[in-house]
Amino acid sequence: MTFKENIQQGIPSVLPEPKTYDPQINHAPKRKEILTDEEIKLALKNALRYFEPKFHAELLPEFRKELQDFGRIYMFRFRPDYDIKARNISEYPGKSEQAKAIILMIQNNLDYAVAQHPHELITYGGNGAVFQNWAQYLLTMKYLSEMTDEQTLSMYSGHPMGLFPSHKDAPRVVVTNGMVIPNYSKPDDWEKFNALGVSQYGQMTAGSFMYIGPQGIVHGTTITVLNAFRKIKKEPKGGIFLTSGLGGMSGAQPKAGNIAGCITICAEVNPKITKIRHEQNWIDEIHANLDELVERVKKAQESKETVSLAYLGNIVEVWEKFDEENLKIDIGSDQTSLHNPWAGGYYPVGISFEEANQMMAENPELFKEKVQESLRRHAKAINKHTEKGTYFFDYGNAFLLEASRAGADVMAANPTLGREFKYPSYVQDIMGPMCFDYGFGPFRWVCASGKSEDLEKTDKIACEVLEEIMKDSPQEIQQQMQDNITWIKGAQDNNLVVGSQARILYADAEGRMKIAEAFNTAIRKGSIGPVILGRDHHDVSGTDSPYRETSNIYDGSRFTADMAIQNVIGDSFRGATWVSIHNGGGVGWGEVINGGFGMLLDGSADAERRLKSMLFWDVNNGISRRSWARNEGAIFAIKRAMEIEPQLKVTIPNIVDENLL
Repeated sequence: MTFKENIQQGIPSVLPEPKTYDPQINHAPKRKEILTDEEIKLALKNALRYFEPKFHAELLPEFRKELQDFGRIYMFRFRPDYDIKARNISEYPGKSEQAKAIILMIQNNLDYAVAQHPHELITYGGNGAVFQNWAQYLLTMKYLSEMTDEQTLSMYSGHPMGLFPSHKDAPRVVVTNGMVIPNYSKPDDWEKFNALGVSQYGQMTAGSFMYIGPQGIVHGTTITVLNAFRKIKKEPKGGIFLTSGLGGMSGAQPKAGNIAGCITICAEVNPKITKIRHEQNWIDEIHANLDELVERVKKAQESKETVSLAYLGNIVEVWEKFDEENLKIDIGSDQTSLHNPWAGGYYPVGISFEEANQMMAENPELFKEKVQESLRRHAKAINKHTEKGTYFFDYGNAFLLEASRAGADVMAANPTLGREFKYPSYVQDIMGPMCFDYGFGPFRWVCASGKSEDLEKTDKIACEVLEEIMKDSPQEIQQQMQDNITWIKGAQDNNLVVGSQARILYADAEGRMKIAEAFNTAIRKGSIGPVILGRDHHDVSGTDSPYRETSNIYDGSRFTADMAIQNVIGDSFRGATWVSIHNGGGVGWGEVINGGFGMLLDGSADAERRLKSMLFWDVNNGISRRSWARNEGAIFAIKRAMEIEPQLKVTIPNIVDENLL
């Protein structure tokens, strides 16, 4: 069959041959055995319902073995033989250009160069899934290739429930992931529901089809690192940034450090992902010996070198070794996947990677003890450095939360509402007050033609738009504007593309709307092909996460999720091509609600109408909530938005005199 015929066939009418397990691929760790005997039968029945009864006898033992060997039923036999990657949108079959754009984005999420565990349909974060199994993938491809602009596909945690009649301004796809009843949202609940095949962890941009490789977080990490050095009033040159994690989004850290101009040391225990990041030029050097690493860092300090060094080993060892050597760490953080601490998100010190994976599957209680022991040791080492002047911040990966649950010394001596921990979240000190409150967040786009020259043209268009806006921008946002102009000018030189021809740029509502409008005009004139707009969920409005995105909300509402729910509903009827809402992501299952969108620009008047309506709401929804929480920057930003748009009328908070209280 041709590629298009493969997409259109869905679940094949003849069983394909079983696939051999490829040890060269970076595979997900085995999930712990959590199902009872009756639940195992239920998981098998749930998996087999995708297939005609005549195939059940052959597939049953195969699926039972997958459940036994991996803790999940992935249906490896049905993994397609064609390369899964972002192609030119014209290469996909379909009656709807919007649907074809969604196929493109799904396939980009599962590209071997992009996905963390591609055979298990996991994009990043250890468990951030696009689908639960390959039958869901095949069926979704078929539905998308058949749908018209008068239908909407409903996606339940990776399962394509079906095509429903709607209308051209409705989203083509509505995605929900992990939306379980709150009282059933503990980590073990996820393990059980996922093993049963009824729910999945969509992370943020994995299950919403908007992941663009590590570039997706490079820009935000670059801004964070730059502003962290500004906060301690030190130039990045010759400064040390110590962190950990090279898988998924955390792989962006060394590249961001290089762009910021500092010395980055990033520890990683997984040799496969370390090798991949080195081959992709996201890290400059790999070191496996601590003494050699120390000497290399000292040499880099002396020459004020900009370099990124991966340490193939445990991060705790690096913190402790640098303390012994009295090596001054200027800024420190962590980006291991501690939202997923018991299933491969964080590895304990003193145990090899292979031993840890075996213990995780065969003795999960002991593995949990070792992880918590390691977290206590990790925090103790960090505390020694901060006493010497290191600026440490939680990078929103639940490090402080899980360390506190392990009994580590991370709690504030005099806690206040929203400042329970000894160290701030990076959103509290940097991204919240400097970016999110003013409406700046991770706007992104993908050139659906797949042409690098289209990406170059869009970079130029975006830069010209920002430079024009900056001429009349208020002083309060001049730094943000300049940082983003500098970023987009250097984007081509930094070789950020992995997978699709994509770009990310922090912009406010005005910037996003004007850039999108300029793209749409260029498409209409034939200068570039179609463009797919989106953003990270880690944004002004998309996510309610009390220890990350909304950690700088101090009116007591940071544990509410009204903003994220309002956001995705509002995007739906204002013209988004697809929308998504997830439980979990970034900081863990049950710890956050987050939503995203995608929008196809095709040069039409319809696209222009939709982008203006949706992008204005998508940003100002969050600014208004932050303003109501009395955030000074957000009050300024929402008042400015009301001046620009007379139909916007937002309630402004009255400030109470502290002395009166």
